[in-house]
Amino acid sequence: MRDDGTLDDPYAPSSPTADTEDGTSTERTTAASRLRPYVRDLTGRRRAQLALATGVVCCLGLAAVAQVCDEKPGAANRAGKLASSELAQRAEQQSAASRGLDRAAAPAPATSAAAPSATATPGDPDTTAPARKAAPARPAHPAPVAGLDKDQMENAEAIVRAGRKMGVPRRGLVIAVATAMQESNLYNVASGVLPESQDYPHQGVGWDNDSVGLFQQRSSSGWGPVGRLMDPEFATRQFLTALEQVPGWEQMRLTDAAQAVQVSAYPEFYQQHEWRATRVVDAILPAGR
Repeated sequence: MRDDGTLDDPYAPSSPTADTEDGTSTERTTAASRLRPYVRDLTGRRRAQLALATGVVCCLGLAAVAQVCDEKPGAANRAGKLASSELAQRAEQQSAASRGLDRAAAPAPATSAAAPSATATPGDPDTTAPARKAAPARPAHPAPVAGLDKDQMENAEAIVRAGRKMGVPRRGLVIAVATAMQESNLYNVASGVLPESQDYPHQGVGWDNDSVGLFQQRSSSGWGPVGRLMDPEFATRQFLTALEQVPGWEQMRLTDAAQAVQVSAYPEFYQQHEWRATRVVDAILPAGR
């Protein structure tokens, strides 16, 4: 530092003429000339750095612009594809809706209750009338009554069926059932004297001579072949045919009508079965027939 308070120039050379006015000017000129290259160097470096930074920024900007440009076509394509797909779906929905409308049947015109529909057919059910309840079906085989078991009841049914086919009135059916109750207890019985009778379906074996079947009819007396007499229907027809040949049989007592056909040693025994035979026939036949 100088005596006048001025800082010394570090680049100024030491010279004896440094305190003179001229010497000071010369020193300043020299110092300025020395600083110029340094300043130019600094300026050049800063410009180079600035140019480099500017170039980097420009490159980054160009890369971003290029990327955006590259992405725009893809996005546009994707957007176009999405739009096309959506339009195709809408078109398909509209087409399906139109097909559904084509298939839908047009609502039938309202008709008055008094006028029948023009398209109605005789087979159309009447939906306005209340449904009728079906009458309970009559059982094919009625339950046994009057103390009979299943086999006895089925044999009684066979007698009634055969008589109905012949057109015999109810009174004749009761006489036939009562007679079978006395003769075989309503079982289809074979004979121990005629082994042939046991070759046919039977429900027991009796020993009253050669008598067989529900009515204990004898083949030796002309009632028919043994095998036929073991058939409940055939045996019933044979009995009822003989009964109808008895004059006034319908007005006779049951036991007298039966005895006229059977010619039994115990003519009064048939009468005891009348009430049971009547109940059985009533269970088999509908009322009033």
